[in-house]
Amino acid sequence: MSGSTITSKGQITVPKEVRDHLHLKEGDRVEFLIEAGGKVELRPVPSSILGLCGVLHRPGMRPASIEEMDEAVGRYLAEDDQRIRKGRR
Repeated sequence: MSGSTITSKGQITVPKEVRDHLHLKEGDRVEFLIEAGGKVELRPVPSSILGLCGVLHRPGMRPASIEEMDEAVGRYLAEDDQRIRKGRR
């Protein structure tokens, strides 16, 4: 089991064993899912789809085309398939 200490700012260092398991690198984003029983799950946020978040609601930003959205979704699904094949959830 890997552990970490929370700093005064509420930050933690994700142990190398966990980073390696989730294939995380510097700059990657993660999310925390709190389940009904109180269990907390740490998940990597796929960067390919992250770039589309809020794209239609940002003033002054060019909206993504359908083709760009389709391409990003395709990349996400390919990455997700690879992740599943490697045995990660």
